[in-house]
Amino acid sequence: MIFLSMFMPLFAIASVIFMIKLATYTAIIQLSLWDMTKLYIFVLPEILFYTLPITFFIAAALSLFKLSTDNEMVVLFALGIHPKFIIKTLFKPALLLTLLLSFNFLVLFPYSTTLSSNFVSYKKSEAKFNLSASEFGHSFGNWLLYIGKDNENETYSDVILFNKNKKEEIIISAKRAEIINDGGILRLKLIDGEGYGYSKEEFSQIDFETMFINDTMKTDLATYRSPLEYWLSDDRKESKTHMMITDTLLSLFPLISIFLVASIGVVHVRHQKGRIYLYLFLAVLLYYGTTLGLQKVLIYYTIPVVAITWLVVTYIIYKKTVVSRF
Repeated sequence: MIFLSMFMPLFAIASVIFMIKLATYTAIIQLSLWDMTKLYIFVLPEILFYTLPITFFIAAALSLFKLSTDNEMVVLFALGIHPKFIIKTLFKPALLLTLLLSFNFLVLFPYSTTLSSNFVSYKKSEAKFNLSASEFGHSFGNWLLYIGKDNENETYSDVILFNKNKKEEIIISAKRAEIINDGGILRLKLIDGEGYGYSKEEFSQIDFETMFINDTMKTDLATYRSPLEYWLSDDRKESKTHMMITDTLLSLFPLISIFLVASIGVVHVRHQKGRIYLYLFLAVLLYYGTTLGLQKVLIYYTIPVVAITWLVVTYIIYKKTVVSRF
């Protein structure tokens, strides 16, 4: 119950933050409710990755603290149970969570990131973004495009296109138009219109029933082959290095913090009742701050330095605050 009561608010807050981030895409492309749902599913592994370690740490400490306040912890120690039993009890779920988090960011994250990136790229190629009736024009390849009216069936009325190069100026008007996406090749289908061409040598005019104007927009889709290839590729190498260091240490956080969990949760209630939330906050802040701060200097050496130092220091605290007293 404590785990769920901590997890649900953190998960909800993280989801809202990521949904706001996803909503910024609507300034560039049109997204339906189903499209937003797909993008949310793609970022779901990332949301879980950042919420589960903190949830486990806080929930485990509060669970032990509740046993302490109910004097049940004193009873356990009075029966001859050693504090080492608490560490063994916490070790199995912490190890399982660490393995799950490692699988998440090493395997699931590259795949979901590639899917999300390709999905956004594909939606951009559909040419539904920024095409609407307004006093301002739009760009369609080398053409300037003006749309007079949006229709309900995803077509447009009173469309005017203009193209200017060194030799000729061309203006085309059509009563109706629609966008066709054929495998990433965008075609503007003009219906019932006329076109004018002007150069120094001649002036030409045509009437047409149907005209197609192509715009070969490139849909840059990333290729996903394996997690190993994703992490070893040179694409966004600096960002991946930062991500690898940070996510590795966050994955290890539940496992290497079990001594600190016991130190914070197993207390003499009279002396430490009001400090547990302060200790939890400072512990999370210190670990995350150290992780982010040292990697600029130590790079990959940050992982063993932070992990070993954190484990040793928290074990010393555990020996002094728990083992020596109970």
